[in-house]
Amino acid sequence: MIAVSSVEMRELERRLMEEYRVQGVELMERAGMGVATCVHSFSSDNELTDPRVLCIAGRGNNGGDAFVAARYLKKLGMDVAVWIAGDVAQITGDAAFHLSKLKAAKVRVTHLPTLDDWRYAIEEADSVEIIVDGILGTGAHGPARGPVAGAIQFIRARAATSLVISIDVPSGLNADTGQAEGDVVSADLTATIGLPKVGLFAPTATNWVGAVEVVELGLPPALLPRLTENHCALIGTPEIRSLFCPRARNTHKGDYGHGVLIGGGGPYTGAISLAAQAALRSGIGLLSAVVPRSHRDLVAISAVEAMVMGAPETEAGSFDERAIDVIRSHFTPNRVFAVGSGMTRSPSTRVLVEAILREATGPLVVDADALSAMAGEPEIFRQAKQPVILTPHPGEAATLLGTTAQAVQADRMAAARELAARSGAVVVLKGAGTLIARSGEPIHICTNGNPGMARGGMGDVLTGVILAFLAQGFDPLNAARVAVYFHGASGDIAARRGGQLSATPLDVIKDLGYAYHAILAR
Repeated sequence: MIAVSSVEMRELERRLMEEYRVQGVELMERAGMGVATCVHSFSSDNELTDPRVLCIAGRGNNGGDAFVAARYLKKLGMDVAVWIAGDVAQITGDAAFHLSKLKAAKVRVTHLPTLDDWRYAIEEADSVEIIVDGILGTGAHGPARGPVAGAIQFIRARAATSLVISIDVPSGLNADTGQAEGDVVSADLTATIGLPKVGLFAPTATNWVGAVEVVELGLPPALLPRLTENHCALIGTPEIRSLFCPRARNTHKGDYGHGVLIGGGGPYTGAISLAAQAALRSGIGLLSAVVPRSHRDLVAISAVEAMVMGAPETEAGSFDERAIDVIRSHFTPNRVFAVGSGMTRSPSTRVLVEAILREATGPLVVDADALSAMAGEPEIFRQAKQPVILTPHPGEAATLLGTTAQAVQADRMAAARELAARSGAVVVLKGAGTLIARSGEPIHICTNGNPGMARGGMGDVLTGVILAFLAQGFDPLNAARVAVYFHGASGDIAARRGGQLSATPLDVIKDLGYAYHAILAR
């Protein structure tokens, strides 16, 4: 789903109203109803029973969306109240129309027209489980002042005990640049209206936006901008679901591919074990693993369904160059490969990876130490006979590009595009807002996942999931998109079950099935 500027979105809404005869009050009704659906689903996902919801509304259209959302939330049986940041007499147009409907629905409405009102509220207000931020929308520019600033400060003060959902963009964030121009709301979820806004995906916006859900406005396909290589596109549930079809009843394991994991070494047996378990949870038909000989039993015990082979190793327990003979035995048609998890940075790693690039008989995922071994030489991946997916974190991307992790993070999209262009590969740049890039195509971005996934082993899980979807016949770009989406979704489920602090890579693997079942019918 294409990301647009605030000007582009306003033009789309204008055309929808003029060319398709959709009234402004109806657009606001659609937006608010969609926001209410997001709030209700978010509440259920977080296992909140009868949560109290506080909708905080500004004087403009963003506030109007909040009025509609509150009305629908009350219809859904939720305990909801609305606080208005500003002088209610200044609410006009479509927002005023929906404020009158809100009052007719007997939703509790409180006016807090001054900054002092909000300062008092910070000290005295009762806690609520969910806060809906409808204060400022895409038309706001410059630092918030007066009651609007007070409302934002109120939400920030309550963020430790309340989940926060922002309408369209977090209040105080520039929808086009992603810059915080003063006080800004930190959201757990941004329910963006119509189409995602480009500023939501800027590196500067990462700490404010949270996950992104798109609220449909019913934009006809004829109105949508054409997606080009200069755009970025949000990976969303509808796009992911459309890539799947039911499995045939008359089917067998060979229909779902054979993946081969190559890695492990030194103290990193766990990395290849995690990748294997993740692949096995993700629909692969057959899985093999090649590991240094002394690691074989540990990997076989942790992933009992896999066929694990030991290969010659060094005294340090890493692959010896002679391991290539065992690896070559897997170079048969209709197999896919993943190399690098826990492989160590031994001198033999580069030798083996180069041989695998030249000789592998199917698509290849390259991760971790197999990336670091190619420092400053991303062009080397062009030697591969088969399609390649690179899965670097910012530090590994910096190593490949000959720069720093800070420089990569400062402009993640530029770094992903450069690495894709130089390597000829599909690039999965991991981190908050994982990016997927292929030269000459739009950047794809995934905003699910959470800070609890910032721990060792999560990348190995992703490698296994990508391998599984490659094995099932997805092309490299879609295998990466699907895997990244479900990896993040499973991380979110794990966090909801036990909290972000306790979610481990094994938890994410265990919850992959729940993530798949939430999106797919079977």
